Amino acid sequence: MVLSLALVGIVAATLYVVIPHDEDKDPIKTVSTRVEIDIARRAAPYAIAAPVGLPPGWRATSVTYRGKSDHGAIWHLGYLTPGKEYVGVEQSDTERVKQYVADVTHKAKQAGAPIEVKGKKWTRHQGEKYNALIREEPGVTTVVTGTAPEQDLLRMVQALKAEKAARPSFSPQPSGSP
Repeated sequence: MVLSLALVGIVAATLYVVIPHDEDKDPIKTVSTRVEIDIARRAAPYAIAAPVGLPPGWRATSVTYRGKSDHGAIWHLGYLTPGKEYVGVEQSDTERVKQYVADVTHKAKQAGAPIEVKGKKWTRHQGEKYNALIREEPGVTTVVTGTAPEQDLLRMVQALKAEKAARPSFSPQPSGSP
C-alpha cells in the first residue's frame, strides 16, 4: 500500500511539473463589444448606451442584449475598472422599473441628492453589495451600477453615449426594362 501511494505521488508530481500553468495570468477575460453594440442598437426599441472614451485600464468583461425577458428588452455591459472593481451598464424598457432596479442593483436603495451629468438628472442608490446611478426616461431606464466607488460610476455615466442605429430603408429599384 505504501508503494502504491508513493507511485501515485510521483505521477502527480510529474503531471504538475509537465502541465504548463501561469499563476500570474489574469483570470478575467476581456471581451470585444463593438459588434454587439451595433447589433443591439439596430434591434433595441430604445437608444443603447455604451461608453466612448473611457480612460486606459477599463476592460469590458461582458456584453449581452436580449429582446425579450422578464424585464422587457434588456441591455448589459460589464466592465472592470483599473482598480479591479466592477461597473455595469444596464438598460431596460420595462414598465416595472422598481423591480428592475432592485434586481440589477442587488436591492440598493435611493440615497443622497440626485446629481446632474450632461444636463440629465441621475439618482443615487446605495446597497450592501452595489451602488448605482439611475436615469429614468420615457421608454428606457439606464442603471450604472457596481462595486466601484461613485467616482468610477460617474466616470462611466460621463462616457455614455446613447444611440439608436438607423434602420436601413429599402426602396424598390425600377426594373429598367421598357
